[in-house]
Amino acid sequence: MEPTDAVTTAPPGVEPLGAAAPGAVGGAAQARAYAESVAREWGVPGGGVREEDVGDLLLVVSELVTNAIRHGGGLAGFEAGPTREGVRIAVHDHSAVVPRAVHTFPTTHPGGGYGWPLVARLARDIAVDLRPGGGKTISALVPLRPATAR
Repeated sequence: MEPTDAVTTAPPGVEPLGAAAPGAVGGAAQARAYAESVAREWGVPGGGVREEDVGDLLLVVSELVTNAIRHGGGLAGFEAGPTREGVRIAVHDHSAVVPRAVHTFPTTHPGGGYGWPLVARLARDIAVDLRPGGGKTISALVPLRPATAR
């Protein structure tokens, strides 16, 4: 996905369900609502998507958007789009600082630090790209399965 500041993109014909209009995503709740609308369209006409996969997507969106707000100098944009495997999200922020790679959960809890390991466990094809105008984009694919899959 190409980063577009303050723009939420969707495939043609996908309308956000209860989400802000494209360009108006200002926080985690709006980003979650938009990503959920894309996920729910992903399964059509195959009969929908597994609820636990939607839950995973919403958790990944929450973590990445919240991290952009708390540690990335603010949310610069959010995108969500369907692929054959699931939903690819991209979160743009204003900081060039790349998150530390974490492969296991922390053994102690200093009040934070679980977000990035959760993203690493629930998503795949995670990429961190520096943006030419400053800041970075973190993109990830969250796999989705049809509701009929066991």
